[in-house]
Amino acid sequence: MIAALYRWLDARLHLDGLLEPFKHKTVPQHKLSYWYFFGGITLFLFMIQVATGILLLLYYHPGANEAFESVQYIMTSVQFGWLIRSIHSWSANLMIFTAFAHMFSVLFLKAYRAPRELTWVTGVLLLFLVMGFGFSGYLLPWNTLAFFATTVGTQMAGQVPIIGHPLMIFLRGGPEVTGATLTRFFGFHVAVLPAIVTVLIGVHLFFVQRQGMSVPPKVEEAWEKDPSLRKEMKFFPNFALREMMAWYVGMALLGALAALFPWDLGVKVDPFASAPAGIKPEWYFLFMYQTLKLIPSKVWIIDGEVLGIVGCGVAALAWILLPFIEYFRPSRTRVWITGLSIFALVYMIGMTAYGYLAQ
Repeated sequence: MIAALYRWLDARLHLDGLLEPFKHKTVPQHKLSYWYFFGGITLFLFMIQVATGILLLLYYHPGANEAFESVQYIMTSVQFGWLIRSIHSWSANLMIFTAFAHMFSVLFLKAYRAPRELTWVTGVLLLFLVMGFGFSGYLLPWNTLAFFATTVGTQMAGQVPIIGHPLMIFLRGGPEVTGATLTRFFGFHVAVLPAIVTVLIGVHLFFVQRQGMSVPPKVEEAWEKDPSLRKEMKFFPNFALREMMAWYVGMALLGALAALFPWDLGVKVDPFASAPAGIKPEWYFLFMYQTLKLIPSKVWIIDGEVLGIVGCGVAALAWILLPFIEYFRPSRTRVWITGLSIFALVYMIGMTAYGYLAQ
């Protein structure tokens, strides 16, 4: 029956032609091959986000007078609603974590080298957009922590030179964080960002498909000296089955976190109340937040917060353009990029830990 169904579909869709590239696609095998799985796990968690987000949309109401109550209804009255919301929240955090892990694995394996510059650029843009998902979705429960964290976050955006104030107004939908901000963030979260991310994922996967998996320089040199050392496996079914096993591990971890540590709803926001002590952004923004807090209020004649925001913007732009910087004296620049990557990783972890420990 399955064979007959396949033949019926093949006669109309020419499935053999579509699947032909995957039959010949191979994946390099070496001692660092396990890093290849992080990209697929990130994609899997994005699909979990889409599926659980659609289920939450059936009951969520994006209004200042309804948002908190609708989430509360999902968690208390809808069958398994608390679990779906918990999976959605935990998978968002795990997706951002695996996206960071994927980015640093690409850095340390030197997979950004020519001809994969555009693969790197689309990947970094996807990471920024995934963080945007986290920022926009954080406000939707309309609780106290999310409200004041969003207020702080949009204030930081307002410090960008020249375009800062219009950018803040655009994000908030007005001078203050109100119900209009909630509606706007809902639109970003469920329509604008998913559309952009879906297109970028398609472009990113197209580049990966066309260029194949990268091999670390040392492994590549060893294979060139002795071709007998080259090892590869078929993408389908060998690598695909291994990737699915990684997805199962991710699903098990996600299910355990969602069931054992359900995501808290918090308290409904009172916009006229003062901000509670210890308000902090989510962990993936905390290293930037702590950096801005440590910069003096004035550095010469420049406002410290403005200097910090501009510095973060310059760092983000340099990160995107990293492969093109390596064109100048590749061997020496590559060493500097590795050192910079190690420093960036240690700095981000250290400042995040410091942010949680600081009162």
